[in-house]
Formats: sequence, structure tokens, C-alpha cells
Amino acid sequence: MQKKKFTAYFLLVFFILLAAVFLGYYYKVSRETPKTLPYIGEGDHVIRSFSFTNQDGKTITNADVKGKIYVVEYFFTTCKGICPKMNENMTKVYQAFKGNKNVMILSHTVDPKKDTVAAMKEYSERFGANADQWEFLTGDKKELYDMARYSYLVTAVDDTGVVDIAADFIHTEKFVLVDGTGHIRGQYDGTDKGQVQQLIGDMQELLKDENLHNQ
Repeated sequence: MQKKKFTAYFLLVFFILLAAVFLGYYYKVSRETPKTLPYIGEGDHVIRSFSFTNQDGKTITNADVKGKIYVVEYFFTTCKGICPKMNENMTKVYQAFKGNKNVMILSHTVDPKKDTVAAMKEYSERFGANADQWEFLTGDKKELYDMARYSYLVTAVDDTGVVDIAADFIHTEKFVLVDGTGHIRGQYDGTDKGQVQQLIGDMQELLKDENLHNQ
């Protein structure tokens, strides 16, 4: 009888220790393994080549973001609707990765006629944006809109008080996350603080993944 009790006790201790080892290993792996983010777009969708002008009058192309992860938004400086809230939230993204050379932000205007280089410079200064990391981009309207629709896959949303800009107007609340190979890895509501925090977390995970691939 005592032998059976001892055997049962031994097995209980053994399984408790085994469970502890398993849980410890699972916790370690779950912390070290980067979160897998989806790829957005049909087939092997990648961002096409582009060339725009930033707030310092410098030409910014796809070569400047190659190998980096970056966040994209579309706005205009005279917007009284969702844009101010979006850029307040984008500031949180900027501050979270400020000084990280592997991260950039591309804020495109949808009203290039009014949003000149000087206007974009003045606007960028509201957020203390460093043009080496947070680019406020203007340029040819068709190129800006084509990038929005066909590269970043964003569409228009309604916004009260917004006038139609030259019969074609894109206004979106989306922040788009792009990886170092030009693939879209996430789209987020830039007016929602919770989704912006998710974006920051996804960027941190993507940076881990990018670092692994670069080793």
C-alpha cells in the first residue's frame, strides 16, 4: 500500500515538474518569437517606385526607405476634420521610434496645390518633426493619389466640412505599415488611440523580425 502511495506521489511530482518546465519553455519562446504580421494585397504586392519632395525641399524616393520599416498617412495642412487628431497620434509613433534609423514616417499631402514645401515645413514644425525621419511629402497630385490607391491600398472616407479638391479627393484615416522589402504589413485607424498603440507594438515586433532577417 505504501509503495503504491509513494509511486502515486512520485508521479504527481514528476508531472508537476514536467508542466513547470513546459510552461517555462513556452513563455520563453513566446517572448522571443516575433509576432507574425500578415501581408496585405493580392499576390506579391509591393510598393512601386516614387519621387516626392519633403518639407526641406529634398527629393525623397523609394531608395530612402529601402531596408527600413515605415508608416504612411495622407492628410492636408488646412484640414479641420480628422487630420489634426491623426497627426497628434502620429506624434506618438514618432516619439516611440525617434532616433531609430530603421524607422521612417511618410506623411503625404492630398492637396499639393496649397501644400507647398513652405506650407509643409511650417506644418511639420508643429510636431517637432525631424525631416530625416518624419517626411512631409508634396508633389504631383496624380502621383500622390496613384501611390495612395495602387501602392498603399487606401480609399477615401467621409469627413464633415471637407471640400472636394479639384474633382478628385482622397481623404483617409488609415496609417499603413510597410516593411523593409516594400510589403504592406498592416493598416490602422489613425484616429483611434488603441489602434495606434497596436501599430507601435507591431512595429516593434517587425523590427525584431527585420533584424533576424538581416543577420
